[in-house]
Amino acid sequence: MILAEDLTKHFDDFVAVNGISLDVPTGRVMVVLGPNGAGKTTTVRMLTSILTPTRGRALVAGFDVVRQAHEVRRVVGVLTEHHGLYGRMNAHEYLEFYGNLYGLSSREARRRSDALLEQFGLASAGKKRLGEYSKGMRQKLALVRALLHEPPVLLLDEPTSAMDPESARMVRDAIHTLRSSERTILLCTHNLLEAEELADQVAIIRAGRIIRTGTPENLKRELLGAPEFEARLGSSLNGWTPDGLPEGVRLTGQGENWLRFGVEAPQAANPSLLRRLLEEHLAVVAFSEVPRSLEQAYLEAVAQENRQEAARV
Repeated sequence: MILAEDLTKHFDDFVAVNGISLDVPTGRVMVVLGPNGAGKTTTVRMLTSILTPTRGRALVAGFDVVRQAHEVRRVVGVLTEHHGLYGRMNAHEYLEFYGNLYGLSSREARRRSDALLEQFGLASAGKKRLGEYSKGMRQKLALVRALLHEPPVLLLDEPTSAMDPESARMVRDAIHTLRSSERTILLCTHNLLEAEELADQVAIIRAGRIIRTGTPENLKRELLGAPEFEARLGSSLNGWTPDGLPEGVRLTGQGENWLRFGVEAPQAANPSLLRRLLEEHLAVVAFSEVPRSLEQAYLEAVAQENRQEAARV
């Protein structure tokens, strides 16, 4: 649904995006993860035919972002950093105006906008001028506008920025609901918890380049190594040493009443490991995987990139 090859954007001598390639199939949520200034917004603007690439090409829903810009704009819903709200309009007037631009009748635009305003907790503010909206309310209304024509592709740039926790939760729940076999979502954020919750695929972008891509779990494994499991004991180890561990298992840490293991193939090795601990008469009261976050993987990816840059210099 979204295909980009060597997508590049220069502003005079400044390279904002440098050779990005993406392949996002139908029904997936791709999160582009990176700090402010990494090139996320510029990428979204090229994918929505707002900016023309300096080099490379991109297709959105099968349409070329340069040669078929009108078709691209028709099939995408986009939430940008700057919303373009008209402060003197109220929400109903604003959404009817945009619905007409999308080719909806006034009646259909009103039907869809009423349902979306209700979903995002804005129904009671429908007649209020947009200039009186808070930042969070403006963000939600801009998302309603992006969804109004039921587009097959959503491009969301920092969708929960400036929102209070309750509103941000509402938007994340809506993104979960919007997942379908016929809709693709590309979401740009620097919120690592949000990325981990929503992403089917992650692309880590830094200084205009993608430095890592994959599913959250694959990135954790590639960057952080084999998963770890911890055994909590009801008594002291009393000098026990880990001899004869199953193949693919290594001791990575221990304390007075706990043991931690790196396990290459948990499904195959964990039953044998647990049997081994019980055979040694260790009082195992809990055996669980040690949580690893996308934040840890992201920081390791950036650290590896820094080391590679230092080595090149």
